[in-house]
Amino acid sequence: MSMPPGENYAHPKICFFHVLFKAASLVFYILSAIFIDSFVIIFVVTVFLAALDFWVVKNVSGRILVGLRWWNEINDLGESDWRFECLDQESMARMNKKDSWLFWWTLYLTAVVWILLGIFSLVRFQADFLLVVGICLTLSLANIIGFTKCRKDAKKQIQAFASQTIASRVSSTIQSAFTLV
Repeated sequence: MSMPPGENYAHPKICFFHVLFKAASLVFYILSAIFIDSFVIIFVVTVFLAALDFWVVKNVSGRILVGLRWWNEINDLGESDWRFECLDQESMARMNKKDSWLFWWTLYLTAVVWILLGIFSLVRFQADFLLVVGICLTLSLANIIGFTKCRKDAKKQIQAFASQTIASRVSSTIQSAFTLV
């Protein structure tokens, strides 16, 4: 998937903060391992930045950049229910391709980097740092799973709407043909 040519970002500030918190947690984690001796500080600040990223993606940039929103509820039976919202078909068609491209690529790329950092911690037998990476990776994966399921649900809604519209048109065409006869 290549970046759409010639189109500017529709929401540059949202794009900036979408990338900022991802980069902040990754850069702090990498540089703090070199410059800071306190694991507690590394743990708290890195997880805090990853949590900010999770919140920004889930509640702000996901809604504005790709028109999707998700959440998870526990029902009375104790079962997990995923809830999805998306913009209507017309609004989804108007979404900026560059914003969408940035959203999805950074979402997946961040998880890949956390996996690589986890492998690095595993190879170096650093269980404490593996814990930090595990928490950050879990937050990234939660957003990936939520938005991927939401996108699939949105596509199903669009297909159902299209099918319903076509069926309605065919039905009205048939009715008008019989009324003319």
